[in-house]
Amino acid sequence: MQKSGKVVVVSQHYPPDPSTTAAIMAAISERVAQEAEVLVLSGTAGSAAKAAGSKPQIVEVGNWMPGKAALLKRALAELLFTIRMFVALLAKLRRGDVALTVPAPFMLPYAFAAAAKLKGAKPVLIMHDLYPDVLVMAGLLKPRSIVAKAMRALNAPMFRALDAVVIIGRDTEKLLLRYGGVTRDKIRFIPNWATLAPGVRAIAPDNPYRRSLSARFVVGLSGNLGFTHDPVIVFEAARLLRDDRDIHFVLSGWGVGFDQLRQMQAEAKLPNVTLVDRVEDDQLEAFLSAADVWIIPYRRNVAGVSVPSRFYNLLAIGRPVILVSEADAEAALTVTEHDVGWVVEPGNAAELAKTVSRAAGAKDPQRAERAAEIAGRFDFETAMTGYCSLIRELSQQKPD
Repeated sequence: MQKSGKVVVVSQHYPPDPSTTAAIMAAISERVAQEAEVLVLSGTAGSAAKAAGSKPQIVEVGNWMPGKAALLKRALAELLFTIRMFVALLAKLRRGDVALTVPAPFMLPYAFAAAAKLKGAKPVLIMHDLYPDVLVMAGLLKPRSIVAKAMRALNAPMFRALDAVVIIGRDTEKLLLRYGGVTRDKIRFIPNWATLAPGVRAIAPDNPYRRSLSARFVVGLSGNLGFTHDPVIVFEAARLLRDDRDIHFVLSGWGVGFDQLRQMQAEAKLPNVTLVDRVEDDQLEAFLSAADVWIIPYRRNVAGVSVPSRFYNLLAIGRPVILVSEADAEAALTVTEHDVGWVVEPGNAAELAKTVSRAAGAKDPQRAERAAEIAGRFDFETAMTGYCSLIRELSQQKPD
């Protein structure tokens, strides 16, 4: 792929970590390793042993991972990890290398860009989340706080140091262009991909996640429910629909938001809500096929800040999606452009309940077919072509 140098992938999360970020970074690393020398600097214990004897080469960097709710401990752990990764990058990077990372933890891109420039490498940031905007959206920072202002000030030189920024949603571009260090020729749009093969899955009464339910219409929620998500709006919509025996909510996932759902259901004991523990990957297709419609609930101001990777798998199985977000967010644009679901204003549980009722009464088999067809456009090979092309282009450029 490249005339000189190697590709260095930097990720706090890597298999056997079960997170979506880990799966995405591993997929990119393994595909690029078919054409180039790839070194992964991983923050996940056991990742090097798991990949022993195969490509790419993996070097583990010490990492302490407190729970997400322990904010102070987590901040300290992420700072220590960033420092360790900076030292590792200085040791491993060589002039002419191409380096890729994601903003997890949020401090990592600053150290990553600095180390790459010190070593004459070409840094690329894959923009899964935009900071400090995502922390403001989650309610963890005030928009005009000292910390938010400091992060924006640090973003400017960091973006100038980057050779490319990969965005996974079209809505991110306008936010990035606020920074003087970002120009349109530096931005590459490479969406994430569906991991399930596109195709409409039938609603099967004997589905293990559906057969115990008497309701005609099942509403699903699945995946990580972090600080940017709003599980309360889903629960309150279920509360408003508790007397409709035709509609049942099946809620699954993990994270602080799912803990909140457990607490709310323990108190309310809604008869139309079933909680399901995290579903493993080998059962994911069966679980996603169990619902008639899926909800992705975001807090306000998600546009340009975060894109739900789970969205593509929901489309792939041929299910419409109810997206709680602003209308100009990437997933919302896809929903409305192709009529594969509905978009609901964040924070409006009554509107969400009405939309669920409308979805339960909608009979449009073509919507399911459109969803699966659209998912086919977000495929692995298309994404990998984009990454390989970008790496090839940067590797052929002379180092600064």
